[in-house]
Amino acid sequence: MEHHSNLEPEQQTWQTKLVSENWDAPIVLTTMVQLLETLFSGGTKGVRRLHQLAKSVLIFDEIQTLPVNCVHIFCNAMNFLTQQANTTAVLCTATQPLLNELKSPKKGQLNIPIENELAGAFERHFIQLRRVDIHNQIKAGGWKAQEISQLAVEQFMEHGSCLVIVNTKGWAQELYQQCSEQVDLSQLFHLSTNQCPAHRKVLLGKIRSRLEQKLPVLCISTQLIEAGVDVDFASVIRFLAGLDSIAQAAGRCNRNGRLVDSEGNLVKGQVYVVNPDKESTGLLKDIEIGKDKAERVLSEGYDDVLSPAAISQYFRYYFFDRADDMSYRLVGNKLHRDDNLLNLLSTRTGSNGNFTGRDGQIPLLRQAFMEAGKQFKAIDAPTQAVIVQYGEGREVVAELCSVAKDFDAPRYYQLLRQAQQYSVNVFPNVWKKLLEQDAVHEVQQGHGIYYLDEAHYSTSFGLEAERVNMMSAQVL
Repeated sequence: MEHHSNLEPEQQTWQTKLVSENWDAPIVLTTMVQLLETLFSGGTKGVRRLHQLAKSVLIFDEIQTLPVNCVHIFCNAMNFLTQQANTTAVLCTATQPLLNELKSPKKGQLNIPIENELAGAFERHFIQLRRVDIHNQIKAGGWKAQEISQLAVEQFMEHGSCLVIVNTKGWAQELYQQCSEQVDLSQLFHLSTNQCPAHRKVLLGKIRSRLEQKLPVLCISTQLIEAGVDVDFASVIRFLAGLDSIAQAAGRCNRNGRLVDSEGNLVKGQVYVVNPDKESTGLLKDIEIGKDKAERVLSEGYDDVLSPAAISQYFRYYFFDRADDMSYRLVGNKLHRDDNLLNLLSTRTGSNGNFTGRDGQIPLLRQAFMEAGKQFKAIDAPTQAVIVQYGEGREVVAELCSVAKDFDAPRYYQLLRQAQQYSVNVFPNVWKKLLEQDAVHEVQQGHGIYYLDEAHYSTSFGLEAERVNMMSAQVL
């Protein structure tokens, strides 16, 4: 069973309760967000799935993407499931975070068994499987957009394929537009989360096909392409980010180890790390701190900055700096000022609570389960999902509007599953603009499911806050 819906409203209605998932299947494919919501969110929606985790095998792909504020509660949950519920947990990653070496182990860290006899093989495999060279191109003042686009075009012309990975959607659009003046549009691609999954799947299919046929490809993408996307470019340019992100970017370069020179000799792919002259990542704390710690490791003279030693050093710097955030701090909360979710779920020590009972004894149960459930959000980003009318998304929207009037629970459930492939998450500032332009509509009053006007979706960039040219808005 596949479960990764972004369309469920925060407040459940009687309709969403009827179609909610309980993970009653032998194999469930879901997301870290859904798992964390199951473990820690309030209400009954998540807890109906909780028993399915016992006596099971949990496989976490790209575990380094675990939200920092959830580190301690995640470690406690995994320790409980593996030690008390007969569950096996497998953590998969190319850049292993030090979840078993945290600054405050008493708050909860993983108990990971380490086989000493594998250590030598582990290091040897990293050397044998090295397929790229990392070039630290960070410079004072940073790179201008024109310089980065010029480097991208040069790499594209020299090697036949180049991938540029940026940190923000604004930079992706700017570089795409600059490169479009020098590269044929049939060879140029743009990827971001403003495009719905179905749209991105089509574009990635075209990119893979061209790469396999040795046809020229220049792709400008946000970091979405780093999470398990199987593409193989000859050259990659990565905006400065955390070392784990740089390693993931390098995994899209010479991925299959088949890159050869003009004489047919195997050669390494080339990865360039650049710092843009202006970048609006000030509110993106994970990226900002990651950039700082990665730059520190890059300056320390490692022969290979993707080696286990370099990655471990990066996470030591990064986790040490974020130690206070790992307990899920409730910053800005008037009721629990300077408190954290871990404390609400455990001993509730400190100055924020007085637990003395009438007889002067502290009650046995001090946890604030209901309050913790209200405060928890797996992703602290107040986004709103909207269905876009891309391809079959038009038919999905039309039928959702029809079925919602005379509520048909089984069909409504099926349509919501289909709509996942045609949805885009929108941040509040963009959502406000769309509302002002009457660009979003509810499938039925009170259902909390919205769809986007076709005039605000383009083939180049996906969802747009402003109306797009009708020629470019044709989405096939």
